[in-house]
Amino acid sequence: MAKISLNTLLTRAEEQFTSGKYENALRTYGLLLTEYPEDSDAQIGIYLCDIGLESAEEAQALFDYYQIIKNEQDDAQEVMVNLLATLDVSQGQVAELLNSNEDKAEHKDGIGYEDFLKFIDERGDFKRAFEDIMFSTRVILKNKEEYVLFVTFLIDKGQIELATQFLDTLSNSFANDQEIYALYHKLKKYEETHSKK
Repeated sequence: MAKISLNTLLTRAEEQFTSGKYENALRTYGLLLTEYPEDSDAQIGIYLCDIGLESAEEAQALFDYYQIIKNEQDDAQEVMVNLLATLDVSQGQVAELLNSNEDKAEHKDGIGYEDFLKFIDERGDFKRAFEDIMFSTRVILKNKEEYVLFVTFLIDKGQIELATQFLDTLSNSFANDQEIYALYHKLKKYEETHSKK
């Protein structure tokens, strides 16, 4: 039996997704992965459908973001995989994560902020250790304080794109928080300092 065209399946899945038919899109992306297991668009599509079942607005925003960077960046898939693997992206999930108790967070699939710092420290090579973590698990941040520390850490290490993505998600949950404004200021200052070099 001949394989179904990758483009045909991908177009169908994307149309279902943009129409808000997340369960149908999930099945189509699943079929796509069965036929083409390495296709990163399908892998990302599965994640986005899962988010769409929880928060359609977040899923559509991420889908639009992915479509934009896919045309502009060679590493668009990697950027999205990093973002999705690192963060429970939807605003509802972020709020749930911030309000969950420690026991609940410990049972999620990921490592805590303290363990993240310890791993980075033990490996010595920040860039390599950070990439290992981003591709193999996600960092569980249990409260606003850990989010602020984590975003600060990312900015200090020059992970500006990821820091911005975390910060934008965090600002949705803490609209008028001074610490969040301070992080945006720190981010802007970092970018200004490093764009002059």
